[in-house]
Amino acid sequence: MTTRYPMTVEGEQKLQQELKQLKSEARPKVIEAIAEAREHGDLKENAEYHAAREQQGFIEGRIKELEAKLGGAQVIDVKALPQTGKVLFGVTVTLINLDSEESVRYRIVGEDEANVKEGRISVTSPIARALIGKEEGDVAQVKTPGGDVEYEIDKVEHL
Repeated sequence: MTTRYPMTVEGEQKLQQELKQLKSEARPKVIEAIAEAREHGDLKENAEYHAAREQQGFIEGRIKELEAKLGGAQVIDVKALPQTGKVLFGVTVTLINLDSEESVRYRIVGEDEANVKEGRISVTSPIARALIGKEEGDVAQVKTPGGDVEYEIDKVEHL
């Protein structure tokens, strides 16, 4: 059974770009660095060679990871979905903290796309799990290390 990786259209494009960059730029550079380091002689005590080989391992590992994720990608274009006011993968949701009255805005995205500072949270995060399936006006209770926090879902947008 193949693992499915939910991601937005933008998230898929970023992973495709990273994969292309690794294959067309990073991989040839590290192969060149290994060849150059080999020319320096004794490989046992050649720090440049060992560093280049280690870098090659990281690059090849990331290429395999990206290929697996893209192979199992479940790309969801939220703009193509009907706007029902329901919290789904890919939507942007505006929340009001019922204790502090503060408003926050998050887009629910795949794990590789998440960046809280940019307002993107992973679909597997506690807050996203508490929100999925709820609708505008509903209250969601989120378990946090500092205790439970209640958010009212103010707005659901398909951006």
